[in-house]
Amino acid sequence: MKRIYIPLLLATFVAFTLTSCNDELADVNRNPNATENPQPAYLLSAAEYHAANLYWGSTTSYNSSLLWIQHWAKIQYTEPDCYNVSNSDFATTWDTGYATLVANLTAILQSDLSNDNYKGVALVWRSWTYLLLTNLFGDIPYTEYGQSVTPAYDSQETVLRGVLSDLEEADKLLTVSGEKIEGDLIYKNDISRWKKLAKSLRLRIGLELGDRDENTAKKIISALYEDRSNLINSNEDIAQFVFTSSPQWNPWASAFSSRDDQRISKTLVDKLNAWSDPRVGVYAQLPQDVSVKTYVGAANGLSADAANNQGFYKLSLPGTSFLKDSAPAVFYTYAEVLFIYAEAAARGWITADANSLYQQAITASLNQFGVSNEDVIEEYLQQEGVQYDASRWFEKIGWQKWIAYYGQGPDAFTDWRRLGYPQLAAGPNSALNAGELPRRFFYPATEQSLNGKNYRLAVAHQGADEITTRLWFDVEKKNR
Repeated sequence: MKRIYIPLLLATFVAFTLTSCNDELADVNRNPNATENPQPAYLLSAAEYHAANLYWGSTTSYNSSLLWIQHWAKIQYTEPDCYNVSNSDFATTWDTGYATLVANLTAILQSDLSNDNYKGVALVWRSWTYLLLTNLFGDIPYTEYGQSVTPAYDSQETVLRGVLSDLEEADKLLTVSGEKIEGDLIYKNDISRWKKLAKSLRLRIGLELGDRDENTAKKIISALYEDRSNLINSNEDIAQFVFTSSPQWNPWASAFSSRDDQRISKTLVDKLNAWSDPRVGVYAQLPQDVSVKTYVGAANGLSADAANNQGFYKLSLPGTSFLKDSAPAVFYTYAEVLFIYAEAAARGWITADANSLYQQAITASLNQFGVSNEDVIEEYLQQEGVQYDASRWFEKIGWQKWIAYYGQGPDAFTDWRRLGYPQLAAGPNSALNAGELPRRFFYPATEQSLNGKNYRLAVAHQGADEITTRLWFDVEKKNR
């Protein structure tokens, strides 16, 4: 694929970061004699840009989680869609997460800057990074990262609870009336929205604790629900990074500019078609073969020959809005917040109408993707397959949240494992045992060679370093 080059818009920011930071930031983190005055605007811009490329890029998204969650399917080079992957396939996710994002953001936090708003934003975004890493790998270095060249791994439970505390601290650091910041390309230096994101990330983690520590989950979510006006509470608050034109383009646009490996998944398109979902024309394109008059998805988990034989031009590409150079990388939506409230109401954690919140969540997603006609929305909500059913809340919320997550492969992957819905099936050429699906990423091979002792301790605690090993939050659902 075409290499994604450093964006021109961020040339000064990223030039600083790449020439002086990537090799030295780890030293800044652990060397008391290193500079304590990094340029925070440069580091923040670079961390946000690299996070967007990581979250929506090949290793973390369209050649892994986006396939495994069956939003997309491969029609060429189908190995990752058949779960035929190795521990070298996820090294970029690990290395970028730690050596670029965590390192840059920690440099801001450990500086002697007097501007607490920079530190608050850095702590929120570092928390987002740690949450991404632990939800993909499980046990990871957290408390010792940056303090040792061979940091110990913390349990996922420790990471989740630690990040919750970090986000509380970030909320305290962030002050709307405080000093201004620069270099923020997600919220354009708007501290009030960073405070909303800090609380909303705590909401996400609270839900993730639910099957392990229901009392804590209920306490966190009920308190945040009472404070809901200070969380993400409209589509205007969506956390996203807006790309511009080549070469600082969206990684999906970059991929499709030179390759033709992916199509929309049959699993997704069939559900959208069955419910006459008005988002289908946003998520997908009509096939290039003009004789095909409807949206058609590609089957997941096929051999290369079988995938090719479906017909390149008879299958739907991703929607044009997602393949524009400037298409945003979306990290957190208003719809997700409302779906969390709906699930909390269904589980009795908050006093609220689960059905109303469920409908509000679907409406927020429809609005997000350009569907605003009230009659169209109401018609969609009244379909039997869409209507809320309290006795099957996990199924109803699971399907609709999965649809709303389109494009957000890593978080859709997390929520599918946590909730158990939608119920997905492996393709016929799966490399795993019958009925098994991926549930995590492999640790990179460099951890075995450079941090072998701690790697082995992590595997002994968590389970085999296999993609089928369940993470701590991923509790088997026997009663659903």
